[in-house]
Amino acid sequence: MDERRLREAIVEIGRRLYERGYIVASDGNISARLPESGHIVTTPTGVCKGFLTPDMLVVVDAEGRKLNGTLAPSSELAMHLEIYRQRPDVHAVVHAHPPCGTGFAAAGLSLDEPLVSEIVLTLGGIPLAGYGTPSTQELVEAIAPYLPHHNALLLANHGAVTYGPDLETAYFRMETLEHCARITLVAKLLGREQPLPAEAVRKLLQIRERAGTTVPSPPPQRPSETALPPDETLTLTRQQLVHLIAEAVEAAIRLLKAHRAE
Repeated sequence: MDERRLREAIVEIGRRLYERGYIVASDGNISARLPESGHIVTTPTGVCKGFLTPDMLVVVDAEGRKLNGTLAPSSELAMHLEIYRQRPDVHAVVHAHPPCGTGFAAAGLSLDEPLVSEIVLTLGGIPLAGYGTPSTQELVEAIAPYLPHHNALLLANHGAVTYGPDLETAYFRMETLEHCARITLVAKLLGREQPLPAEAVRKLLQIRERAGTTVPSPPPQRPSETALPPDETLTLTRQQLVHLIAEAVEAAIRLLKAHRAE
């Protein structure tokens, strides 16, 4: 996609976000990476993304230096640049404040429970990154550990960010995140969450893996006397990794049920 079409696509995504209520006023930001130069086309700061025009967008280099545009680039540009730096496969980033998803983020809750198979297939888990002051390096540091293994994040007391190989994918992942938040909220209100069993999760992760979707790493384990030295390399097969993830999900479900029983 050339720069002109990319600008038009960003304007369209901004309009969708605004019309769906995922952003209000001057909230949110969108960017996309130009394939040949590696330059970033980004929304400007302080402007309603529902009423953008292509000429309002700003072009910056990989370090965030402005190359083209009359307005200032997004104040959250550093977050976008970190995602592009860590993920060469990513060419578009969407940051918004969808109400239900942001509600979970404000409550300190992730969206990691495997409640719906389609969401596990498309996003896996949606972790909650710790709070970082918007527009600062704190936010970059908060999201950095999650970027290699997830394509959607909740930002504590802030909002959500999704990313992908193109603008449509990045945007649809934001839709899926908000859809997941609504389903999870309804299940919690009914008091009858029924997470998928470990074997079902294992099968879904295998499908994700075959499709080439990023597979999350298992959660860190507590160190023990038999733990490997920190500098020793541990090699796992794909099947072993999937098995470890499924076991971790099963353990989390057991803990959640035990907590509710108390």
